[in-house]
Amino acid sequence: MTSIRPSILAAVAVTTLATLVAGCASTSPDRASPATHDAPAAPPTPAEARAIAKEAWLYAYAPLQGYKTMYNQTQNRDFPGFVGGFDRFRHYTRLATPADTDIVTPNNDTPYSWAWLDLRAEPMVVSLPAVPAPRYFVNQWFDLYTHNFAYTGVRATGRDAGNYLFAGPRWKGEVPKGITKVFRAETDFVGTLTRTQLNGPADIAAMQAVQAKYTLTPLSKFAGTPTPAPAPAIAWPRWDEEKAAGIGSIEYLNFLLQFMPVVPSEEAMFARFAQIGIGAGKPFDAAKLDPAVRAAIEEGMAESASELKARALAESSSKGFFGTREELGSAYLIYRSMGAMLGIYGNSIEEAVYATQQKGPDGNVLDGSKHWVLRFERGALPPCNEFWSITMYGLPDRFLIENPINRYSVGDRTEGLRKGADGSLEIYIQHDRPEGARAANWLPAPKGPFFFVARFYGPRPELIEGKWTLPALRLAD
Repeated sequence: MTSIRPSILAAVAVTTLATLVAGCASTSPDRASPATHDAPAAPPTPAEARAIAKEAWLYAYAPLQGYKTMYNQTQNRDFPGFVGGFDRFRHYTRLATPADTDIVTPNNDTPYSWAWLDLRAEPMVVSLPAVPAPRYFVNQWFDLYTHNFAYTGVRATGRDAGNYLFAGPRWKGEVPKGITKVFRAETDFVGTLTRTQLNGPADIAAMQAVQAKYTLTPLSKFAGTPTPAPAPAIAWPRWDEEKAAGIGSIEYLNFLLQFMPVVPSEEAMFARFAQIGIGAGKPFDAAKLDPAVRAAIEEGMAESASELKARALAESSSKGFFGTREELGSAYLIYRSMGAMLGIYGNSIEEAVYATQQKGPDGNVLDGSKHWVLRFERGALPPCNEFWSITMYGLPDRFLIENPINRYSVGDRTEGLRKGADGSLEIYIQHDRPEGARAANWLPAPKGPFFFVARFYGPRPELIEGKWTLPALRLAD
């Protein structure tokens, strides 16, 4: 199979897609007013429309995948992962199973707590309890771009209790007493994917007690000041996967841009986008386009999607795909799109490192009907301060898969794993149950295409810097 690279930043930066977005990075978190781009302009030629659409599809991919999650969790009452609306937590008290389809590549390490904040009317205060060691927890905060703009939790803010104020891009109020830290978001809506360590069935009640103390309070209530007028009601567009994949993505993007004030460094890009009907709150009707221009837009978007999928299939590490706008650098559009495709809402590298393998030595997608082994030599287990795991996913959906022993991942907390006489640890990945002692180290795979994700929480410098890499998967003897 392809070799595991210590960092993909340089490799991705030279891709064709990256050249579309060079020079578009933000150098300041300051926000401008929403751009309407209503100035009349000559209609684009089909060639121009195709190039613009290719760039625009890449820009929109991650925000639209984020909207899919936000819409289902806050508006779609029929969705199994429905949170109940905004400004409230939904806590899970178990590890993920194949029934959990909120997001692709869910982890099987720490139960999730989801929440979405509406920051239009006023900020929200997130209050966290003191969490004694050794329990790990992290509140990852992302905006509508899917950028990880803030962190609270063990690594970022410590184990002491605290009150954290989250404000939207247009808030200009005063910070009251009792606030530990202020986080400013670039968008009007933000979310958290919170992870709380669970140490087996006997630990569920203790973990729930911690989750119950994650609280959300409007700033006015926290400070004892008058409640501001509520934000206007929103007509949320129903999520349609097929529509969002093509030219209909412009309708979703135009809707979202109302809540994403334009970054100064993106003004020129949005001037280009306006030529094909993109703008905050603008109506869009593909049927009214010149047929040649419409065909060109569809071709550009399809090409962008094809290139992103091909690149994602070849990748083996998450390094560089998750973080703030500034951390993602000049090719942030391709990076955040890759992250959204491979596993949306992944942690930033300081919190966790992710690695994956998707192809065998022959260059083909991994197949569970074959017998694979992932071998860690003696003294060469993943270098991380918290814990690590290897989690199995089926393709093409990228969800956990049913198996006869209900094991979806293995790692340093898996009971019963056996090391070899030489001190090595071998994990056997296949559809059929291995014979003999190997069954103790079995990670069940589907009888067909699969891939896995290795997660390393609290990565040490040698992991972050690429001095330690995940061993290559090989066929078992």
